[in-house]
Amino acid sequence: MLKRINDFLAGIPMTIAAGAFLVLSLMLSLMDISIPMDPAWIAVIISGLPLLYLALWRVVHNKGIARISSALLISIAMIAAIAIGDLFAAGEVAFIMALGAILEEKTTQRARKGLKKLISLVPKAARRISSGKEEQVPLEDIKVGDILRILPGESIPVDGKIVSGMTSIDQSVMTGESLPVDRNIGDEVFSGTVNLYGSVDITATKVGKDSSLEQMIRLVEEADEKKAPIQRIADRWASWLVPAALIIAILAYAFTCSIVRAVTVLVVFCPCALVLATPTAIMAAIGQATKNGVIIKSGEALEKMGKVDTIAFDKTGTLTYGKPAVSDVVVLDPSLSTKEFLSLAASAEQRSEHPLAKALVGFAASNGAEICEAESFSMEAGKGIRARIAGKEAICGNRRLMDEYAIPLQDADKAMTLLGNQGKAMVIVAVDGLAAGLVGFSDEPRSTSRDMLSRLSAMDIRSVLLTGDNARAAGYMASGLGLSEVRSDLLPADKVDAISGLQEEGHVVAMIGDGVNDAPALKTADVGIATGAMGSDIAVEAADIAFMCDDISRIPYLKRLSNATVNTIKLSISLSLCINIVAIALSLLGLLTPTTGALVHNAGSVFVVLIAALLYDRKF
Repeated sequence: MLKRINDFLAGIPMTIAAGAFLVLSLMLSLMDISIPMDPAWIAVIISGLPLLYLALWRVVHNKGIARISSALLISIAMIAAIAIGDLFAAGEVAFIMALGAILEEKTTQRARKGLKKLISLVPKAARRISSGKEEQVPLEDIKVGDILRILPGESIPVDGKIVSGMTSIDQSVMTGESLPVDRNIGDEVFSGTVNLYGSVDITATKVGKDSSLEQMIRLVEEADEKKAPIQRIADRWASWLVPAALIIAILAYAFTCSIVRAVTVLVVFCPCALVLATPTAIMAAIGQATKNGVIIKSGEALEKMGKVDTIAFDKTGTLTYGKPAVSDVVVLDPSLSTKEFLSLAASAEQRSEHPLAKALVGFAASNGAEICEAESFSMEAGKGIRARIAGKEAICGNRRLMDEYAIPLQDADKAMTLLGNQGKAMVIVAVDGLAAGLVGFSDEPRSTSRDMLSRLSAMDIRSVLLTGDNARAAGYMASGLGLSEVRSDLLPADKVDAISGLQEEGHVVAMIGDGVNDAPALKTADVGIATGAMGSDIAVEAADIAFMCDDISRIPYLKRLSNATVNTIKLSISLSLCINIVAIALSLLGLLTPTTGALVHNAGSVFVVLIAALLYDRKF
């Protein structure tokens, strides 16, 4: 009950009401109008009770020096001002504290919907094969060793090994790889990944909490719990402000025998400008960032971004476009021109739903190749397709499919080795029993990636590539981007370990990613940044900062904005301390009363707000 009353009084409507009564009290005082009850009493009750509750709660529940907070100092000043009858001063310091708390709360609220969406990827039931019969069973009934059937388009419910059939798997949810991977008998599959084409039977190897997707969910939960909220700047300073204020106030009374001077010292010593310094600067910076398509979810993230010295990048969809694109066309048949070869290959692949087929058809069309209707078409899951085009038999697929049809590949070996060393996917095209050529595919780097990485390097920021892609693909991409530090073949847990390792080395790490598989790493990093337009909802909501579009060239802008925000906070604190020192001196000389002291020291709060507002329109 007490906490509910406290939360109600500390809410926005009641704080606005407290401010209104405080203004009314000041106006009545200036006009020398007397009424039975000073309206400042209402401000004291509304803003003062939550302040007193907070101060006492910290004294009782916190440990060590954390018992002393800015709330305690302001509570002492408020009570002292009430004791000498200066209700306006008491209400003013309580109101400023309440206002600062609301501003800070608004800048630190964070959405937690991402974990729910991650959990929704786990299928609720599975198709179990028992005694030759197929039955739908709840996921919790699946045991290690059970045989499960996965149809095309279904999510895989548990980790397992294929015992029958072959297919292509979209495992971007786990590894971030942009290209589907072919899976055959004996290959491992992960829970949460999607079976694209063929029907396969798997034997369950990891179920329940041991499955890959459940482990990733647990990683996100654990990383979120490990992130303690940053201590408020005013509370960090309170450990010496409270003793200093009390000592100076006692000395002032001892030497002047004036209780008014002692109370005035306590009032002007209140860290109201400190309370406002962080939230006002952060709110202005968040507004500035929003205008530029960057959503910053918390003041803590902005403050930490100013300290970041290492940025870890996911590859697919972050530094690259996240879609397979034709990178190489190698024609082996001398009787075919490049356009004729593309026409044959695209015509054969036109009915396929495979991402590589779609990329090939789109590339051929954009290069003016004629695409014809196939006279016949058949697909072999996990291998490729077979089609008849204008009387010619075309086979498009991987090496296994070529071996099945005894297609000689001696002429293609050199090109296949070259593309393989570059980590590129490839489709071999055979026409009438002979290899006609092959098409290479890669995930193309964004046009802005190299320049962005170069600018970060000029700012002394270390860049690291963390990717689920194989070492050859990752190395080839990194060399093109000018990145020297690469870690490949990483699952979500490996990315978390890589970031934790960097943090243990003493680095402040930001992680930038776009996929579900990046969520644990985004949570573990000191600052998680998600690309919004391409990024999954889970990644965006797991992150501290999100881009509304995929323009990663804004990362240097974000770093400069964060640096400027931290510097603005430091400037505001320095200014407020200077004003407080002058006000303390004037109080000791008897030139200020608690009321005029509250107004003078309020000038520091005004300056803090004005300095913070300059961030909003500054050009970065």
